[in-house]
Amino acid sequence: MLELDRLTKTFGGRTAVDAVTLTFPKPAMIGVIGASGAGKSTLLRMLNRLSDASSGRILHEGRDVTALRGAAKRAWQAECAMIFQQFNLVPRMDVVSNVLHGTLNKRSTLATLFNLYPESDIRRAIDILDRLGIAEHAAKRAEALSGGQQQRVAIARALMQDPAIILADEPIASLDPMNAQIVMDALRRIHDEDGRMVVCNLHTLDTARRYCDRVIGMRLGRVVFDGGPDELTTDAAREIYGADAGFSEAATSTAIDALDRPGPAAAVVAAV
Repeated sequence: MLELDRLTKTFGGRTAVDAVTLTFPKPAMIGVIGASGAGKSTLLRMLNRLSDASSGRILHEGRDVTALRGAAKRAWQAECAMIFQQFNLVPRMDVVSNVLHGTLNKRSTLATLFNLYPESDIRRAIDILDRLGIAEHAAKRAEALSGGQQQRVAIARALMQDPAIILADEPIASLDPMNAQIVMDALRRIHDEDGRMVVCNLHTLDTARRYCDRVIGMRLGRVVFDGGPDELTTDAAREIYGADAGFSEAATSTAIDALDRPGPAAAVVAAV
């Protein structure tokens, strides 16, 4: 169970996240939506402990995550992996080495310094890349890959941590609709097949409805919507985005729904 208890973050006189209280009783695919500046990214950064809460608590299986320090905090950051909009890969490093960076918290300083990895980790990294349809790119530099492929490398790196929770901060914001679909399909499969909780910050209503079991809507740092994808009506969206009656959902569409969603076969994934 993951619980957020009046979680708050302030920057100077501005409140970015305002007393958010949420309970996630079991792993699910969660979408967090809202306009830019709603507090979505700050919320995820606090969950991962990249940013400290100003007040409130994060509890995971009864443990107070906000109180963790040092090695315990780093262990939590491995257990709660983060995927970023801009991938955060090392561009000139090969793909498999980027994936292996997901094990850095478990390795000695000497092994890290000399880039030494056990064969079992290398095999596991390649298996994860294969699962995501990009094993053939393992030896290439990360910068040689397309945006969608780089985001799947970032997902593979997160999976190397074997996390209980994956946080994805606007993982498709810089991708075209085809690559956006591939990345969201991958995240959904990870939840379905592995039973991991996946929390995605999203800008688009169609993506949240299509992929998520539960949708959290934020506005000005507060939760203004919490429900299933079928409850995410146009009226609810107006409240989330603070829009008037002229609000059009087309403005938040990725056009993913115009594409046929692929099945388990990796043919479409491998082609992009």
